[in-house]
Amino acid sequence: MAGRGKKGGKGEDLGRALIRQQNRAALEAKERGEALASSRRRAPPLESVIDVSEIDAVLQRAAEEDRLHSALAASVPSDVVIDLDATGETDEQRRRLRKEHEKLHASSLGVPRRPPWHNQMTLEELDASEGQAFLVWRRNLARLEENDKIVLTPFEKNIDIWRQLWRVVERSDLLVMVVDARDPLFYRCPDLEVYAKEIDEHKRTMLLVNKADLLPLNIRKRWADYFKEHDILHVFWSAKAATAKLEGKMSGGHSGEDSVLLDMDTKVYGRDELLMRLQTEAKSIVAQRKTSAVKQGHEASSDSVSSTAKHVVVGFVGYPNVGKSSTINALVGQKKTGVTHTPGKTKHFQTLIISEELMLCDCPGLVFPSFSSSRHEMVSCGVLPIDRMTKHRDAIQVVADRVPRDVLEQTYKITLPKPKAYESQSRPPTAAELLRAYCMSRGHVGHGGLPNETRAARQILKDYIDGKIPHCELPPGDEMEQRETTSAADESASYDSDEQDDAAGPDMRHVLSDLESFDLATEGAKAAEKKQQQEASHKQHRKPQRKKDRSWRVGDDGGDGTAAVRAFQKPSANTPAVSVSGDV
Repeated sequence: MAGRGKKGGKGEDLGRALIRQQNRAALEAKERGEALASSRRRAPPLESVIDVSEIDAVLQRAAEEDRLHSALAASVPSDVVIDLDATGETDEQRRRLRKEHEKLHASSLGVPRRPPWHNQMTLEELDASEGQAFLVWRRNLARLEENDKIVLTPFEKNIDIWRQLWRVVERSDLLVMVVDARDPLFYRCPDLEVYAKEIDEHKRTMLLVNKADLLPLNIRKRWADYFKEHDILHVFWSAKAATAKLEGKMSGGHSGEDSVLLDMDTKVYGRDELLMRLQTEAKSIVAQRKTSAVKQGHEASSDSVSSTAKHVVVGFVGYPNVGKSSTINALVGQKKTGVTHTPGKTKHFQTLIISEELMLCDCPGLVFPSFSSSRHEMVSCGVLPIDRMTKHRDAIQVVADRVPRDVLEQTYKITLPKPKAYESQSRPPTAAELLRAYCMSRGHVGHGGLPNETRAARQILKDYIDGKIPHCELPPGDEMEQRETTSAADESASYDSDEQDDAAGPDMRHVLSDLESFDLATEGAKAAEKKQQQEASHKQHRKPQRKKDRSWRVGDDGGDGTAAVRAFQKPSANTPAVSVSGDV
């Protein structure tokens, strides 16, 4: 009995030792997870990083390499194109060459992919794997930036923002890409659609064309034909109009224009119609996934979280400040997400349950890498905050190039300077002309009496983004036709003017008028300066100088041409003064 009890005691000690070892390992893993989570909580709040200087980029790459302990063994040679000889290329040739290089490197310009992962991976392993994949993606884009023939626009450089996108794409059954109706192709990212198909072949991407009420009906028809031709699923929508109707600021029902139209492709959807369309599309995707799973003889893929859930998930992605949060608030019926004019308000993705079958997922706005725009164009479109604007004239020039001259004059009730006689009459106004005319009409004056162009530029850009200044872009085919027509008209006008100049001879009136205006401006400046000096002298209480009496000077008496000499003698007390004149 004693031996049997002693043997049982040893077995119990071994079991307890194994349990303690297992508990210790679980506790250590929990402590590591809590330490990593606490370090993330102590980190600064999540912010979008788009502009990074060269020094910051080098330091960031070095820190990531040290943290990941995985540097590439051999550097891949960069495809740098250096033009050492002056070729004298024209603007059209440079533009064509740039388009060829963009098509050549289009495959390298895409959305960063999330590396493969599984549920057994620890938090540290997943973090290291994602960081390494993101670092490789950044290196590929850095090689593209070294190419002189390609101009790469600013893009999102914070991996935490891209992590939010990865989660939303994986969760969603239907991915909705919100774009601005005034230039849909600028806000569209085709590679994101490809990435959604890579995750799940049944996922579909819908183009939600927001602010469609700012487009005329004929322009909306052209864009609908373009989307239909390229097989792009799209819906026209206006979050601002839907919110106003929900608050009772607009009368219910459709407008007369929509009631006449029976084409669903050009119709601006309402709140209930959009919800029904989203739910129908998402349900069809889930049904296709289940059907394919039954045919293959296994359960649905576990990549999509919503495949086995009772809700169908619709994810909203896109550029900053295109109306994702406003759309979700309009669909929910109340304010659930923060909305501001400054891009980057949404920091983390969030899910909102609309009904028992539909759930919405909002993603922070991301700036995707592209070749098609410049920094000033991104500021004018509202993608980058206006507060980060350093050169306001360049951003205003984008507005002046896109909006016709008469539209600007009618919108702000101003008069822009006309082009000179020797300039093209169809040229757009310069940024300086627009800003000075706006400051003069509004009375925006800074220090020293100079126009406050910075304040004027901010207000004009806000009006341009909010839609107060009407403008829109045409589809690529219609845009090329309009450009060719405009260029042909300009060439014919210049040809006619050259023929007139050759027939009438050199006309110097333009030059003389410019010289006359220059002289008048110079004289006016001199007169103003003289007047300012006189006012300054009166302000300092200076006495005016007296003119000296010079009447005593000798003059010609009109005799024989000789000068007359007059001698004055100091009078004495008793003798009067005598004047003696004589010939010399």
